[in-house]
Amino acid sequence: MPELAQLWLEANLQAHGFIPAQYWRDHLEEVANLLGESEVYLLEGEKGPAAGFVGLQEEFIAGIFVRREVRSNGIGKQLLDFVKGRKNRLRLHVYQKNAPAVRFYRREGFVTQRACRDAATGEPEYEMLWTAICKKEYI
Repeated sequence: MPELAQLWLEANLQAHGFIPAQYWRDHLEEVANLLGESEVYLLEGEKGPAAGFVGLQEEFIAGIFVRREVRSNGIGKQLLDFVKGRKNRLRLHVYQKNAPAVRFYRREGFVTQRACRDAATGEPEYEMLWTAICKKEYI
């Protein structure tokens, strides 16, 4: 779990420059504990550390985290497809300013349910939903 918590930290620091870095560092220990209580699926790297992982709390995707050096190689899609195969419904929150992630989830069939604000950071985000019957044409 320490390796995954470190990947969580690195990925958040890289993807969310609009949130102070200390916010992520302050939550590292809490996340390390939560990883032990969540469904976690990882995709192993060819050599060495995990390429990425997805964390679930029932139908809620807490996040998909991919190592920087293998991003844009389909790792996030593989992880998402894996959990789609295990669930009929998935929900998530994504920061509106994280445009690449918003595009990714929309391309993968997630539909925006509402715009809201993350209470912890004050940043605007979308609540998104995917169901097994959602089709891309409904986005």
